[in-house]
Amino acid sequence: MSTNVTSAQEMLAAAVPARGAEDPEVASIKRVLKLLDKTAKSNRTYGSANPVAQKFSQQFFEELSTHLATYDKLSFLVQRTALLYKESVVYQEEQNGGGESMAFKLYADGIRELSLHQGLTQEDVGFFLDSLWGGLDPTNDDDDIVTRIWGKNLSTISIVTAEEVASASVGQGEFVRLDSTQSFSDSTLRDLIDREKTRSKQASEDKTTSGSEKSGSTQDRHLQAGHLGYEVTEEELTALAEEIEAERRRDSLAYILDALTAILSSEQSSTLLTKLLSIWGAVVESLLREGKWTVLEHVVSLLHESDAVRPDLTEEHQQQLASILNGLGRTERIKTIESYLNRSPDANVEGLSTILLLMTPDAVPGLCTLLANLTSPAHQAIVVEVLTLLAKDKPDAVVRGLMDRRPAYVRNLLSILLKWNTPRFVESIEKLIRYPDAQVRRDVVRAIGQLRPNGSGVKLVPLTSDTDESVRFAALKLLISGQYTVPFTQWSPLVLEDGFMDRPISERRAVFQAMRMSCGDEAVPYWQELMTTWTWTNRRKREELAVLAAETLGKLATPVAISALERGSKKGNAAVRQACSVALTQALKRQQQQPSATKATDGETA
Repeated sequence: MSTNVTSAQEMLAAAVPARGAEDPEVASIKRVLKLLDKTAKSNRTYGSANPVAQKFSQQFFEELSTHLATYDKLSFLVQRTALLYKESVVYQEEQNGGGESMAFKLYADGIRELSLHQGLTQEDVGFFLDSLWGGLDPTNDDDDIVTRIWGKNLSTISIVTAEEVASASVGQGEFVRLDSTQSFSDSTLRDLIDREKTRSKQASEDKTTSGSEKSGSTQDRHLQAGHLGYEVTEEELTALAEEIEAERRRDSLAYILDALTAILSSEQSSTLLTKLLSIWGAVVESLLREGKWTVLEHVVSLLHESDAVRPDLTEEHQQQLASILNGLGRTERIKTIESYLNRSPDANVEGLSTILLLMTPDAVPGLCTLLANLTSPAHQAIVVEVLTLLAKDKPDAVVRGLMDRRPAYVRNLLSILLKWNTPRFVESIEKLIRYPDAQVRRDVVRAIGQLRPNGSGVKLVPLTSDTDESVRFAALKLLISGQYTVPFTQWSPLVLEDGFMDRPISERRAVFQAMRMSCGDEAVPYWQELMTTWTWTNRRKREELAVLAAETLGKLATPVAISALERGSKKGNAAVRQACSVALTQALKRQQQQPSATKATDGETA
């Protein structure tokens, strides 16, 4: 079998032997190219001055320098979706890459082989990275990689272009004979082209010398034995067939995106560009319906860079482009996302957060509706994180949503407000103290404690009568902290109602302690009355309250409290008198300790 140089390049890329122990040089090239891919993408995304991009650039330079110090040169063959060296794939385009891979970029710009040589400086590396994804002089019309590298003319970077490969075969009267004894793994494409140029020159000189040759002799030589091309073994044919089959199975969406990308970067017709941008809008709609978030992320990233790729776009085309990008947050598109997520609760959501964050703050009301309607807690958590960032400067939709009757939605909104930690929202939150769902009311107590950690505790008192025990104790815990003030007039409806005596003793004790910390001496007359007033109804429960009152007064230990305990120790029944005596002893001890503690504090201050 014979072939020309162009087909030789394709066979060189396709001839992959059985996998064995990996060549250390191949492994090193894979590491370098992986770092190169990350570095190029970070430079393209964040700019070369970004610390993340600079970190990747430094890592790439160090890894490349280590490789060149060991092997003198790093060379690889460029295919449309992969880079190869010594019959091994050293870089493969990611699945659903959308045509943005390094291999595709090099291939599309006409590079068929690239070599980096020993002596490459950090400045050369910076130039090379800029050449891959732009960043050079934006006024230069010749912005393909080949033109940039040729213009710099560095001895440390060499390339073979598609044009060179083609010109090596153009004008030849016969198929180019390749040396079948030389393995492609031992030669670079540059070696093959240089060898063919030498052979062509020699053939031309021989033809001039033997001018008597007839014109038909060339055709005759095609049929002569011994004129062999590259011999392909059965194993290599099998490998070629497998590669063709893999190409056939490749995702058709990737082909479409590749084609649209190529058209966008090169089409000059204004009419066709208008149609193309409308197709891009349809692509975005389709990807949203199918939940292909990572592919959509690539598409949106590509469209964001269209201004750099096509600075010649008209104002009409720029408006079309802006409509696609800014339209991600339109109501119908958010509804499409909602439909897909509720239809596919176990769907892969990788990249969804990025897509939602690409929306503008105007999409906040739509995102709130999305959060309210989603059925999966995992999906809700993603939207909560997005709203926490997008709605911070436009919180009205979040605050309005607190009045919704769906508890899960309201709790999610409360979590957003707590993350913002802005006290001005506490009044809106306090309106939920009568919300039907107990979990929401517990979250309200927590929110009040965080957003209003001190001051008036009047709004907390109604929660101490909540039907849910956990809500009552959560409110009492805040009031016992001593950070809130509540006048006794707010407590009296609670403690004077008949049902108060039916509460567990632990809860009544907590209420009295909350009263002690929030209103102090204002509640002493009420406690004194409990200790000194006789009653014939509910005597046992009234006695329990009187004992609790004595205990509370002992901890209050103010002069007014001590006076009340003295009266109780004389006028109460036996159990109350005993409780008052014990509490009075404790109160006097506390009162004696307070001056010494105050004195010690004053000494430390001095």
